[in-house]
Amino acid sequence: MVRELPMFEPPGGHDRVARHDPAGGHDRPTGHPLGDGLSIALGGGGSFGEPSADGTTSLRRHPDWIRARMPSGENYHDLKRLLRGLSLNTVCEEARCPNVGECWDQRTATIMILGDTCTRACGFCAIKTGRPTWNDEDEPRRVAEAVAALGLEHVVVTSVARDDLPDGGAHVFAETIRRLRVASPLMGVEVLIPDFNGEPEPLRQVMDARPDILNHNLETVERLQKPVRKRARWDRSLGVLAQAKRDAAAIGYPVHTKSSLMVGLGETRDELAATFHALREVDCDILTIGQYLRPTVEHLPLVRYYHPDEFAEMKNEALTLGFLHVESGPLVRSSYHARDQVPGAELRRARREATVDAEGRVIPVAS
Repeated sequence: MVRELPMFEPPGGHDRVARHDPAGGHDRPTGHPLGDGLSIALGGGGSFGEPSADGTTSLRRHPDWIRARMPSGENYHDLKRLLRGLSLNTVCEEARCPNVGECWDQRTATIMILGDTCTRACGFCAIKTGRPTWNDEDEPRRVAEAVAALGLEHVVVTSVARDDLPDGGAHVFAETIRRLRVASPLMGVEVLIPDFNGEPEPLRQVMDARPDILNHNLETVERLQKPVRKRARWDRSLGVLAQAKRDAAAIGYPVHTKSSLMVGLGETRDELAATFHALREVDCDILTIGQYLRPTVEHLPLVRYYHPDEFAEMKNEALTLGFLHVESGPLVRSSYHARDQVPGAELRRARREATVDAEGRVIPVAS
């Protein structure tokens, strides 16, 4: 069921020329390939209303359900201080994630390796693009030592796309995983990888290092792949997830595969349903679904907001297809609640919630 949801007029809304979008059923202002809609992101300008480096601030005209928790808490401030001191790049900050406060307070973070400059220019992404000038083969050691100092329960390691490197940076991913296993043996390790241009050998390098979760994001429905992801390909990304499962079977290690989708770019619910099916056909285990929020006016426009009830509907729909875990909500991002998605997560959660009595016995919290 598709219900009509709030569509917010951009500045000077009714004075602007619009064209009809037959796929989405809405009139869109002209200008951008997908229209020139409203910039609203929690991001777009600086975080939480602060100006960004260029002095802009994000527009805040969004529904009441689009509200992030203000970063706070002892763990959050502790992690922020440690990250600054260790000079680590995090996607949490680079991509202006609205969940940074909640995730850091749970001692979960997403570390970005291979620099902060991407060789691709995806229409939705806030990370800067250009020609990378940075490469450090010692980075895996430094990251592992730094992450151990942070005392994380779960780490997600991702990177910018590095099409300038022969293997796309796969060997750095693999060595980082191995170093993390030594430095923090009890920590969950997830990698969010680029497509490595569909080459099987770089992916096999990463899988041989045995991450707990191999994440590669499909991002959107098949029809919108070109304007949203540009150099990426629908079939290639599905192939990465399928090959990861074959590699996991070959090495005898139970890696979960994962992918993420944004909604609000003009897709239909039927297209989303087809995408869920496509992911299950390659045995993808984990799915996250979140609202697209436009980082700046230079990025793809927002076509519409999805109501929380629709996210609940999509979660139920995906779970009935056999996904092991689905996170679906307006502010859900790829790494949201990532520590609860690794194999054995239920046991780890029980241990976190348990208490110890005066004689040192573990007492589970009553449900």
